[in-house]
Amino acid sequence: MNVLLIEDDHTLSQNIADALKGEQLNVQAVFDGLLAERVMKKNSFDCIIMDVNLPGKNGFDLCRDFRLRDAQTPVIMLTAFAALEDKVQGFDCGADDYLTKPFFMRELIMRVNTLIKRYKSNGSKGTGNTITAGDISINDMQKKVFRQGKEIMLTPREYQILYKLAVNTGEIVSKTDLIKEIWGSSFDFNTNTIEVYINFLRNKLDKPFGKNSIRTKVGFGYYLDVS
Repeated sequence: MNVLLIEDDHTLSQNIADALKGEQLNVQAVFDGLLAERVMKKNSFDCIIMDVNLPGKNGFDLCRDFRLRDAQTPVIMLTAFAALEDKVQGFDCGADDYLTKPFFMRELIMRVNTLIKRYKSNGSKGTGNTITAGDISINDMQKKVFRQGKEIMLTPREYQILYKLAVNTGEIVSKTDLIKEIWGSSFDFNTNTIEVYINFLRNKLDKPFGKNSIRTKVGFGYYLDVS
């Protein structure tokens, strides 16, 4: 498995690289955002770890531009800031996960392995089937979503949440079930990450079409209403 590590702190970069190599992962390390962008255009990776504060091009812009070309490869963002606004910005740029410095190396490794496993699993089980829920159409082979014939660009996590709701259209899916299925049982259940993604989905899937398809059942979870 190939991992791209984008971190301008050379000591931290070396420590992360050594830890990942200890897990039998191949690591390519770069220290500059602009150089990283060139590397990401030329090569494919199973996971990308990027710092937010990078010389040349910051992690938010780097991730956002990368998602225009690749909506599937897992991205973990590293930052010295723990503010919710920074995490929301990171997720909005298309990051799959977010770690605040300082962090335990074991936690980073666990999250990398979880994301790679899910990425490979999702990539290999596409059946080519199209799921239709009202005027929403999901092509699971190509990981594309359409509403009223218009393609909607979603990040991998947004797609996974919508897919889970769509295959259970009309049925309530709990926040806990969404977190366990998409992030794994090790994820911090005390975060409002699901609410953040639900808002992202509503802004992309519902608002432009004057719809209110993604509903909340307070105290229970979420469901897709296309009636």
